[in-house]
Amino acid sequence: MPEPFPSITALDQFLADLQVGEARRRQLGMVRGELHRALDRGALPIGARRSLRRLLGEDALTPYKRLAESGVLRARRVQGTYPPTSEATNEARAQCLDVLREAYGLPALRLGEGGRVPPQPTPAFGDLAALRRQLDQDLGGHMTPGRIRLTAVLSLVLDAAPRSGELVAMRLSSLRLGAVYVDRRPQHGDGQADGDWFELSALSTAALARWMPLRTQLVERTHGTSKLWVSLHPNHDGVLDNGQATLRPAGVPLEEKGLTTSYAEGRVRYSLNKLPPKLEQLRRAVLDQAPPVALTAAPAE
Repeated sequence: MPEPFPSITALDQFLADLQVGEARRRQLGMVRGELHRALDRGALPIGARRSLRRLLGEDALTPYKRLAESGVLRARRVQGTYPPTSEATNEARAQCLDVLREAYGLPALRLGEGGRVPPQPTPAFGDLAALRRQLDQDLGGHMTPGRIRLTAVLSLVLDAAPRSGELVAMRLSSLRLGAVYVDRRPQHGDGQADGDWFELSALSTAALARWMPLRTQLVERTHGTSKLWVSLHPNHDGVLDNGQATLRPAGVPLEEKGLTTSYAEGRVRYSLNKLPPKLEQLRRAVLDQAPPVALTAAPAE
């Protein structure tokens, strides 16, 4: 049965030629399905049925975005209903619309920014470049264990922009032949994990070369773990037994709170003046100024 909407036929052809990573392609597929269902409902201007340019126009995308966020354009029910889509899905949708319009030669609408609380400022690109230079210089000299681990963490953030939760979830298997795997875990996501491999820079390769031997020494003191990031010092887990805190030894998996604390403390202790106050701000700076590009295929083991 032929496609009833010429604009969707044109969109399918356009998507087939669009060069994007697998994660973005899946997101674009979601948008394509929602647009089709919006047209089926008669919710978009008549011209959006016939023309891809009209379908990608502001007068069509504005009502589409509102309907999609409400949940009525979902492909299937969730526990019997069509609930509003998550903040993470809304942001991914808005980014996809900008990708489509820019690839088609239209200016981005930046629909993801409307109605949100303005994010905290991120470093300028020049600051990120200076940060890379500083980290590279630091790797050439003596470094404390805390600085070694922080440098490796920062290098991966500059390469792949993982969230703090995604960082602490990494295992040794997340590293392979000059690449790192990030299992995306949006803070307000819908529970569906989605990951990609990203190429490691020379900076990250050098930083990990300093971290991995130290990690091995730390893990040998405990029962071992496959987690990439481990603690440097003993600490208590907050469980009291007869008034005594139960100590966790060094070399156990680093938790998210420990990671963010080490970032905040290391920023001051090591005079990393180019770092913003929070790790999330650094991650967004990377996404804004130098978005990482996923590898098109997983590296060989």
